Amino acid sequence: GEFLSFADDLLSGLGTSCVAAGRSHGEVPEVSIYSVIFKCLEPDGLYKFTLYAVDTRGRHSELSTVTLRTACPLVDDNKAEEIADKIYNLYNGYTSGKEQQTAYNTLMEVSASMLFRVQHHYNSHYEKFGDFVWRSEDELGPRKAHLILRRLEKVSSHCSSLLRSAYIQSRVDTVPYLFCRSEEVRPVGMVWYSVLKDTKITCEEKMVSMARNTYGESKGR
Repeated sequence: GEFLSFADDLLSGLGTSCVAAGRSHGEVPEVSIYSVIFKCLEPDGLYKFTLYAVDTRGRHSELSTVTLRTACPLVDDNKAEEIADKIYNLYNGYTSGKEQQTAYNTLMEVSASMLFRVQHHYNSHYEKFGDFVWRSEDELGPRKAHLILRRLEKVSSHCSSLLRSAYIQSRVDTVPYLFCRSEEVRPVGMVWYSVLKDTKITCEEKMVSMARNTYGESKGR
């Protein structure tokens, strides 16, 4: 794993482009809460962070562990339903070599999560004509069907449960945050407490747009 010091790395700007120091104001005006902003975490991932503090004498506190699961990959539900309809029409009746290749290419081009949602819509609308797995094997042959279907194994049980929701909607949230950096170089031997107490730190307000899905059994507003 990667080891980062909040004071030496993040506030001094030596952290990676994916990790930065941030700040928000606490309930008491004179109290500031510093935070670590992660911008490059993979979706549908489980991350474990081990944290500890260092006092003025360099002694470490007890370790604290935080485990975080990131959101599932985004899906466009309308597009997934359109693809399910397209695949049904390609499978329906006599399937020529050209139609087989079109269906195969279409299903291989979408993400694993989108493929899972396509399967959900296909079975919801057309299962009486044969479910998605059986029709894919019958129309495309075992080898091509296997290449498509094994991609579904990449979807975690957590996300696969959400992807079976009756409705999935998309939204974009804009979230403000403070990106902070120290204006001074920390002298050798400077105690850790003084880094946040005495060092001049400037923060710039930025905005980040976060696209996300909402899941439910009925359409939201």
